[in-house]
Amino acid sequence: MPNLYYANVTIHVLAAMVWLGGMFFLGIVGAPLLRAIEPPELRQRLFQAIGERFRAVGWLAMGVLLFTGVVNLHYRGWLHWDGVLGSVPFWQTGAGISLAAKLSAVTIMIVVAAVHDFIQGPRAARAAPGSPEAMQLRRRAALLARLNAIVGVLLVAAAVRLARGG
Repeated sequence: MPNLYYANVTIHVLAAMVWLGGMFFLGIVGAPLLRAIEPPELRQRLFQAIGERFRAVGWLAMGVLLFTGVVNLHYRGWLHWDGVLGSVPFWQTGAGISLAAKLSAVTIMIVVAAVHDFIQGPRAARAAPGSPEAMQLRRRAALLARLNAIVGVLLVAAAVRLARGG
């Protein structure tokens, strides 16, 4: 493989670390710490500010992941419809199953992230701080974030299998 392939894979892995690592940091460190902040108005402003900052970083990382992922498929010779992507036997191999799992996880993560970042999160930010509605909306947003983190772990598992030949 050419050096550009290895550079691309490195960028891909770094972008995955930023995205998934950021989600884990927010879930394990950031959110529990912020829950202790009083008054509720300050807590909500901090959650919103951190969420908006991470949203920008996260979507940039996702864009890098999508681009470098397509380039990785190109370097592996898998972007051809004839003989690979359009081939039923390919999708029955270990590599094909792992690629299908990874692509499915990517799709789920993008959809869940979009709902969290552009629908649920903004609704929670607009709700009256400390109100029952705000608490319920935040719980839903947290559930979506946890779901995305779990799918992210499954995605990593599929990526490891793919890198090891399926």
